[in-house]
Amino acid sequence: MLEGWLEYHRATLLAKCEGLDPAQLATHSVPPSPLSLLGLVRHMSEVEQHWFPRMLMGEHVRPRYSTREDPDGDFNGAAPDNAAQVFTDFAVDCQRSREIAAGSDLDRIAERELMGGPVTLRWIMVHMIEEYARHNGHADLLRECIDGSVG
Repeated sequence: MLEGWLEYHRATLLAKCEGLDPAQLATHSVPPSPLSLLGLVRHMSEVEQHWFPRMLMGEHVRPRYSTREDPDGDFNGAAPDNAAQVFTDFAVDCQRSREIAAGSDLDRIAERELMGGPVTLRWIMVHMIEEYARHNGHADLLRECIDGSVG
């Protein structure tokens, strides 16, 4: 069930981006916010990296887009000229997360703890569903601002 809902939300984010050109994907539809559909895909790519390889497995994974100097680089750097690579990176990051989750028990305790203590793969999966659901709501509004598409 958790895998199913997570896959649903991953696919929903991609569906919100379908049929748009790179400039539309990078459009900041709600100024002054740097939020864009491309930025959301970049952000979720980093979220996938953060929770599965970094937190659950304890791997040293550098954020793909954000830096110390620009912690919102996932949104700020979303430019049309790299849109295709962003979707390729997202697919790679989601696939890595799937592989990690498939080989782990839901009660597996993550290698890294949150400030509140340890978390399990089950907790990470639920959190990922929540994270995608929240951002898919943003994606709904962004897409409607771009071309009026709803649903």
